[in-house]
Order: sequence, then structure tokens, then C-alpha cells
Amino acid sequence: MKKYIILIPIYNDRESLTKLIENINSEIDGSNLDISIIVVNDASSQQIIDKYQNTENISAIEIINMKENRGHARCIASGLKYIYEKKEFDYVIPMDGDGEDRPEEIKNFIQLAEQSNDQSIVGERVKRSESLFFKSCYQFHKFLTLSFTGQSIKFGNFTCLSKTTIEKMLKEKSTWNSFSGSLKKIEKDLLSISSIRGIRYFGPSKMSFFNLLKHSLSIISVFRKTVLIRSAFFIVFYILLIKSNASIITSIPLFLLLAMIYSISSLALRENMSEFEKCLDKIHDIDKVK
Repeated sequence: MKKYIILIPIYNDRESLTKLIENINSEIDGSNLDISIIVVNDASSQQIIDKYQNTENISAIEIINMKENRGHARCIASGLKYIYEKKEFDYVIPMDGDGEDRPEEIKNFIQLAEQSNDQSIVGERVKRSESLFFKSCYQFHKFLTLSFTGQSIKFGNFTCLSKTTIEKMLKEKSTWNSFSGSLKKIEKDLLSISSIRGIRYFGPSKMSFFNLLKHSLSIISVFRKTVLIRSAFFIVFYILLIKSNASIITSIPLFLLLAMIYSISSLALRENMSEFEKCLDKIHDIDKVK
């Protein structure tokens, strides 16, 4: 029997985590699957552990408490490293802890994983449940990523990763900065399931427009060589286009592009392999809930 570990990064969202764990337990009822849960607590300022009423279908639950807040991507990266070095497993399923990654889709991942030949699977988002404004921002995010990198990335954290893929990701420094960007970079033959973005269990989304823009630029920074080549061609073409009518106004696109390149370069500095390799030193303690 294959072993699956669900990896959940969390920050100050105890109620959502409790509901998610209980919903996972309900969704895998009667499946006879070996499924464990590892939660990476990103130095939350509130108590995360709760009394989980229904966990009989889950093999084990651990909560890794980090010493300091490092952000979502690094939380996942630390969890992957911990699982790879400390646990026996066949697949890891990273998912958000707020309910937007729907636990009812876990069985779809597992069904395809059981049929695949050690391939990793992504949840390709086909429908979202957020406001019209956020949906518009998300479409802008996808357009921006495609325009600068040539990569169409339609998935987030909700994936099913083979041990082979995780081994590759742990050797790729961009994993420390962008989960989806790194996965897209190292794996060219990803399988997919259709994934409907769920509704948050509690409270408003923490993903603002500026956070989404930073998320986009982090992904783009993974493919910065392609970005620089495309940008160079655009700059040459645009200068030739406006040279007879150059002005401050016509130069605005160039200034915006240069600002974006600077931002991408700054975010690329977060790809610190030394920090990545030593990230388990930042674990404060581990609570074995079950």
C-alpha cells in the first residue's frame, strides 16, 4: 500500500485547520488508505493545536512549529525537506489550510497516482470561488506570468508529488522562493486533475492584490533568463517604434519594464540554497498529535 502525506502550511488559522483535518478524515472514510498529515506552523502568534474530534481514518498527525515566520513558500519547502529526510512515503500532497484547496479532491489525486508511473500531479484550477475583483487580479497574474516567461501555470500548492519530484525540488534553489515556479521548471511531464477553488472556511482571504503581484513576480523570477531575453527584444523593438516620437509619456512602458526587472532580480535573491539546506535547524519543536 502506498503511503501519502498531506502537507499543510499554516499561520494563525486554527479554526480552519481543525475543520480541514476533520473534513479530510471524513473524505477518506472507507478508503483504507495510509494517509498522514504534517502541519508546518509558520511561527503563528496564536495557539494552533486544537482538540480534533474525528481522526480515526488518519494514520498520524504532526505539527512542526517553526522558530520564525518565513512565509508560505518557505513553509512548504521546509515541510518537503522534513518529510523527505525523516519519513517513509510515496507521495506528498501539499494543500492550503483554509479550505480553498478542497479535501474532496484528495481522492482524485490518489486515484490518478495509483495508476501513474511515479509521475507528479497538479490540481489545474478550472473554477474559482472568489470575488470578481480577485478573479480579475488572478487573470492578470496568469497573463503576466505567460507574457514574461512563456509558461502557463494554472496550478498552485495543491498537488500530489512523487518522491522523485521532491528529490529534484530539494536540489533546486528556486523551491525556497516559489513552489509552483520551481515545480514547473523541473518537471515537464506533469499529470493533472481538474480542481475547483473552494471557499475559505473562516475569515477573509490573506491574498491581496499586492501579495498576488509579489507571488507572480516570484514565479517569474524562476525563469529570469527567459525574462531578460524577452525584455531585451521588447526594449529594442519599442525604442525603434517610438524613436521618432519619443517623450516622457511614450517612455513610461520602458520605465515600468525596468522596474519590474529590478523587482524580479530582488526576489531572485531569496533563492538561498544555504538557507534552504539548513531550514530544519529553524524547527522549534514538533507536536505529535496522533
